[in-house]
Amino acid sequence: MKRHSLFSIAIALFAALTLCAPMAIAKDMTAKDFVGEAKKNICEVSVSDAKAMLDKGGYIFLDCREPKEFKMGHVPGAINIPRGLLEFKIGKKVPDKNAKIIMYCKKGGRGCLGTCTLCQMGYKNSKNMAGGWMAWEKAGYPIE
Repeated sequence: MKRHSLFSIAIALFAALTLCAPMAIAKDMTAKDFVGEAKKNICEVSVSDAKAMLDKGGYIFLDCREPKEFKMGHVPGAINIPRGLLEFKIGKKVPDKNAKIIMYCKKGGRGCLGTCTLCQMGYKNSKNMAGGWMAWEKAGYPIE
């Protein structure tokens, strides 16, 4: 019985170490690399297309900036879920995985990563707004 227990513990320890071990990656990735990889797996819309979608209605605009950034101005009607909390809060704020979501951040990087995360979580209609908040503001579109 002791051998079986020790064997079970050894297997569990090996599995835990394997799951936490660093992956074999050809190079150390930077934030720019992560965003580049995410862009390969998501859809992006231009800021003018995003504005048309806002005007049409039926889209959820999800701002993944920090609350301080959001309070300084955001797309009208947008909801704020910071990028670092997205996986934990999206299910309560947007339970419908078929919802049409337009994600944005300040310039586009966090939005790309967030949109990629939503896709991995099963959100089928999520898109990133290229250029983010800065592109929206530069275009002179409405701000709340």
